[in-house]
Amino acid sequence: MSPSLAILIAAAPLSLLAVGLFAWIAPGGDTDRILFLARAASLFALASGAVAFIAVLALGSANSGLIGAGGLGLSLRLDPLSAALFALVAFVGAVVVQFSRNYLDGDPGQTKFFAWLCVTLSAAISLVLAGNIVLLALAWVATSLALHKLLVFYPERRKALFAARKKFIVARASDLCLLGGLAILYVRFGTGEIATILGLVREQSGAGLDAAAILLALAAIFKSAQFPLHGWLTEVMETPTPVSALLHAGIINAGGFLAIRFAEIVVGSPVAMSLLVFIGGFTALFGAIVMTTTTSVKVSLAWSTVAQMGFMLLECGLGLFSLAALHLVAHSLYKAHAFLSSGSVVDTVRASRVQPPMVDGRSLLAAFGMAAALYLGLGIPAGAILGLSAQAIVVGAVFVMALGIWVAPAMAWRTDRAIQLRVLGMAAAVTALYLALHSLVTAYFGDLLPPPPAPDAYAMTGMALSVLSFGTVATLQILLPGKAATPLWRAARIHLANGLYVNAITDRLVGALR
Repeated sequence: MSPSLAILIAAAPLSLLAVGLFAWIAPGGDTDRILFLARAASLFALASGAVAFIAVLALGSANSGLIGAGGLGLSLRLDPLSAALFALVAFVGAVVVQFSRNYLDGDPGQTKFFAWLCVTLSAAISLVLAGNIVLLALAWVATSLALHKLLVFYPERRKALFAARKKFIVARASDLCLLGGLAILYVRFGTGEIATILGLVREQSGAGLDAAAILLALAAIFKSAQFPLHGWLTEVMETPTPVSALLHAGIINAGGFLAIRFAEIVVGSPVAMSLLVFIGGFTALFGAIVMTTTTSVKVSLAWSTVAQMGFMLLECGLGLFSLAALHLVAHSLYKAHAFLSSGSVVDTVRASRVQPPMVDGRSLLAAFGMAAALYLGLGIPAGAILGLSAQAIVVGAVFVMALGIWVAPAMAWRTDRAIQLRVLGMAAAVTALYLALHSLVTAYFGDLLPPPPAPDAYAMTGMALSVLSFGTVATLQILLPGKAATPLWRAARIHLANGLYVNAITDRLVGALR
């Protein structure tokens, strides 16, 4: 990496950190200056992210020099993964900073909010750009601690404090797992440079790294609010909306980033891959079911994040790391918009919603059949399906089910063919876009990420259970609204809306640790 490019990239997190420190020590009358500096630093980070992304496309991957000794210290790594996520974090950060200027206008703690917001963004950018395990560990911990200050921005809100305390405990468990895994890698290879470690692992096929892979997988699981330690993520709704957007669109994705960054190590351990498959898959199903029972917009989005993080780790456990990276980017953009626009959701739905007819079994079969026909009809001629791995076929089946949920209400509208044709046209466009993005992201990452391994018995079991479970949930999501008045569903809805009371158990444990 050229010195000028390294300086430009390093200046992005450093400028945000400098603004955060200035906002912390500045007197209260400097609010306008702090807001200006925060916006300028976030826009500079966005420009730097765009330059880094273009540089990777034009010049390929590169490392900066190491500031340290013994293979440990501070260095930057610029490759397709770090460049894409650098641009993503900077973009979300710039949007959140701009939104926060209006959202917190007049709040007496506005300057302190921007102090911790800038520090959090600086740590998140440093995390995705880390080229050495020292910087990775420091940024990992700093991101969590800075976010904690944002979660308790209103200390008089007791629910927010308790949820933040639960998150703090889970985050420290994640930190310990990460530090343990990184320590094993350093002892094994004698260097902390991530690119060097991954290169050596690729040459040695990851032999003897089961312990490190399991610890890294557990660190990702804890960081991503997976079952049964997911409760804090659905209970931090009393924080300012910009914090929710930053958390759900950026920070929570750190677990998926870690699994993707160390894919060469994780993929060599069947135990680590199984943990990601079974815990991630179950969390995805659990979150998706509970989400359908909530009435709060922000809480529903939080359960959606729990489910999406589970599905992302499931993709990593199946070895579909490039698809998981695409999922990470798409989820971040969608969830940032969803949270920042959550205040207007009720008015939008009230003004535009048309109640479709109830979906029956005939419409359900027609919807799934049409979704499968679109997926195969567009994928086979384009060559996007033939030759895919078994894992990719499983994810394709899940995509067909999700598409079927979307198409089913239109299939039930038998008296209006225009609506059916319009929805099918949109479904065809979504399918074509999915296939195109899948092919594009695979070509973008090239040989940076390992291909899916040959599935063993555990992997085959996990894939079969995933298809069966997602199919069951998809069917229930479509048919249950028609059963809403039945006594059985009324009783089940109460228990599901409370998350099957898993949070009550963790609340007692956290209360005992107070």
